[in-house]
Amino acid sequence: MSTEKRNRRKYDQEFKNDAVQHYINSGKSYKEVAENLGIPEQTLIRWVGIFKHDPKNKADVNLYEENRKLRKELAEVTMERDILKKATAIFAKIK
Repeated sequence: MSTEKRNRRKYDQEFKNDAVQHYINSGKSYKEVAENLGIPEQTLIRWVGIFKHDPKNKADVNLYEENRKLRKELAEVTMERDILKKATAIFAKIK
């Protein structure tokens, strides 16, 4: 067996912060964001975990969670509205 170390890329703090913000603001999965940035998924997960557990980022984390919740609710309400529009059109044709 080889005792060679794998080459590990080093990322500067600005890149890490940008990657975390991209994940938070995009609403995409870890996998999608990591692939877009060309980094391992587990690396992004670790960076986001560090960000979330840093007390100075507590307000950002709360906003992130609220934003995620609101996006989900908006998607549901939009879907319900579209269904109601279609149902209204169908009933209008029946009359």
